[in-house]
Amino acid sequence: MADPYFFGYGSLVNLSTHDFPDPRPARLKGWRRAWRHTDMRPVAFLTAVPDSECEIEGMIAHVPKNDWAALDEREWAYDRVPTTQSVSHPLTHEVEIAVYAVPHDRQTAPSDHHPLLLSYIDVVVQGYLREFGPDGADRFFATTDGWEAPVLNDRAQPRYPRHQQLSPSETEFVDDRLSRVSVRVIQPEQQKKANELPAAFKF
Repeated sequence: MADPYFFGYGSLVNLSTHDFPDPRPARLKGWRRAWRHTDMRPVAFLTAVPDSECEIEGMIAHVPKNDWAALDEREWAYDRVPTTQSVSHPLTHEVEIAVYAVPHDRQTAPSDHHPLLLSYIDVVVQGYLREFGPDGADRFFATTDGWEAPVLNDRAQPRYPRHQQLSPSETEFVDDRLSRVSVRVIQPEQQKKANELPAAFKF
């Protein structure tokens, strides 16, 4: 029987945000990332979208206790998509691999009402810096769509429940790369004028 693993391409790359067993670097062919909003969350977040010309880096990890149902609950805003044959990884035994993605018909573009969270971006980029280095973090930016979306600067009061403390060099890297892709950063007082986000929500 194949061992169940899942491929993480966002916050799950940051090993400080979870304790899933046996995390390993991996590559997923035929997909890229995109910032999307759905009516299930008040903010935009990452999803994987099919792209035959793209390959993205991430981490695979073992499904805890072989319990897909528990993992499905954690990733409740996504559908689980089988991707075993599309993932390159260092494991030598038989595995079953899936990726979590938002169905196309539930996706909408981010907006001032539903922005990206800087605290979430910080976590994701910190993970790529630690696992794949600056070049890998740059590839994250290059293989992710939707940087025209507004980013809410919530660092002072992080809205992302698994937020992490960045080092000064990590913060500088994030800010520099966001500047390079011409991200529009909005401050909390500006966002409140558009639509105040709840202080806490399930992410």
